[in-house]
Amino acid sequence: MTRIRRGYIARRRRKKIRLFTSSFRGAHSRLTRTFTQQKIRALVSSHRDRDRKKRDFRSLWIARISAVISGNRESSYCYSLFIHDLHNRQLIINRKILAQIAISNRNCLSMIFNEIINRRRVEKIRRNHLRNNLNFLVSREKTPIKQ
Repeated sequence: MTRIRRGYIARRRRKKIRLFTSSFRGAHSRLTRTFTQQKIRALVSSHRDRDRKKRDFRSLWIARISAVISGNRESSYCYSLFIHDLHNRQLIINRKILAQIAISNRNCLSMIFNEIINRRRVEKIRRNHLRNNLNFLVSREKTPIKQ
């Protein structure tokens, strides 16, 4: 019988994986079983970290915005109230842009922040005034009318 030489399919597959893992250290780039396992592990890690990166950046933006807001210690105002008031005013600026403003132009974010605080104070005074008037009217109705 004549000798049959093996095909090139498996060699081509391993070569492709070896090129992927060529920058890995030690046996992770040389031994076939090891570099196939390392390729799978690398792809799993990259898939996981693509989602984690989004979470990490969002938390970084929140920390930067919160640092600027808490830097103004004139009132007990926090990040969640700030975002809530932004949405109530229909100022739809995402957290990424707010964080960039906080880094590059802190005064601009402070102006936005102070404007929102002032509007919040005005609304609070208006609500208290309406509540007092309502309480006064309710108390007048409850008292018997003298004839």
